[in-house]
Amino acid sequence: MCGRCKAALSVAVRPLVVSDATFAAEVERSPLPVLVDAWAPWCGPCRMIAPVIDELAMEMTGRVRVAKLNVDDNPMTAARFNLRSIPTLLVLKAGREIDRIVGVQPKSEIARRLERAIA
Repeated sequence: MCGRCKAALSVAVRPLVVSDATFAAEVERSPLPVLVDAWAPWCGPCRMIAPVIDELAMEMTGRVRVAKLNVDDNPMTAARFNLRSIPTLLVLKAGREIDRIVGVQPKSEIARRLERAIA
């Protein structure tokens, strides 16, 4: 369902996979606030939060862009944002980090903080 108009979407909206090479174009230059899920395949808590990230990507379509960054495959971006523990969720607006959520948090808390970024 579209986050803005509540119309049914014809395709499943999934988080965008970003890399060191695409981060600036896809995240920093996004006209929408961006939730970046910094994760790694071996991280159990990252796998626990993944379905929540997918749900938020669908529910907030058109209002927030959701991206996933594999920190193992993209060490430059991970180092640039000083990502020391995962999962870490970064909220960027106009290319700047405005919020950071470290560890597994309830969906309601993540959504609340995203709503604040949209406002």
